[in-house]
Amino acid sequence: MAQSVGIKDVARAAGVSVGTVSNVINRPDTVASETRARVQSAIDRLGYVRSESARQLRAGRSRIMGLLVLDMGNPFFVDVARGAERAARDAGLGVMVCNSAQNAGEEAEYLSLFAEQRVRGVLLTPADATGRNIESFRRHGIPFVLVDRVAEGTTECSVSVDDVAGGALAVRHLVDAGHRSIAYVSGPPGFNQVRDRRTGALNALAEAGLGPEALRELPTERLDVAAGRDAGARLLGLADRPTAVFCANDLLALGVLQAMYAAGVVVPDDLAIVGYDDIEFAAAAAVPLTSVRQPAVTMGAMAADLLLEETEEREGPGGHEHRRVVLQPELVVRRSSLAAR
Repeated sequence: MAQSVGIKDVARAAGVSVGTVSNVINRPDTVASETRARVQSAIDRLGYVRSESARQLRAGRSRIMGLLVLDMGNPFFVDVARGAERAARDAGLGVMVCNSAQNAGEEAEYLSLFAEQRVRGVLLTPADATGRNIESFRRHGIPFVLVDRVAEGTTECSVSVDDVAGGALAVRHLVDAGHRSIAYVSGPPGFNQVRDRRTGALNALAEAGLGPEALRELPTERLDVAAGRDAGARLLGLADRPTAVFCANDLLALGVLQAMYAAGVVVPDDLAIVGYDDIEFAAAAAVPLTSVRQPAVTMGAMAADLLLEETEEREGPGGHEHRRVVLQPELVVRRSSLAAR
């Protein structure tokens, strides 16, 4: 097995000191051009690559930002990662993306990994509803920003969308279309987003003079297509089946749509469907999906900017003032909810 080339090997090949090689790499303007060219030639010939981890340990400052999301199989979080990566790259940083798979145990492991790697900071969409993972991670003193969640009970920065408003947009649209019995395929009840979207749905029903019994909740253990298909099967088994469905995200909505298609239920004539997130696949579905759009790329970029701002200001005078940024959702109407009633 080939041995890695170190800075001493480069110094020996170029006939200079280790300090001179270090200066060529980190402060080339301090080295004479002839010496600099000789060292660079040795670097190229030997294939030397500097150890970034060693450099970070010496500097006490990482060039890596951690990003831990609920589900990288969900295009919404891919867009969040895209926005964060763009902002980090503009600042000369890289992003380590990890997926908790909606599992609190995996989330804890990745947070420990971030601490071990001494990352610059972390962007986090929590999977642990108890908050214990965040409390444990906070002891390391590594700054973090919550993404797609309001920082309730914490002092950290957060970037989220007004999910109460988003739930109201979805159900108000269905009520305006004439629906008086609506199912809510909600996902795990421990997630704040799921609860807030339900609150918004109930608010919209109340505005229309309808009670909470007009909303039939079908919880699921996960927020994916398979869970949506399962919810769709349960919906088909109801004797008093609602005429419309609001889903806590688009993956659930696509699963419900698949279940309806397989059973011969026509969308939207027999059942209207509204999703949430407005992922790319929503518009490309067999029946294009009405959805509440979240500005995912913007969320990722703004969260990364807040984290960068905090890590810079921690080292300067005055410290950092935490902020909660709440963005507004938008309803995108497509064929899945447009049948006249």
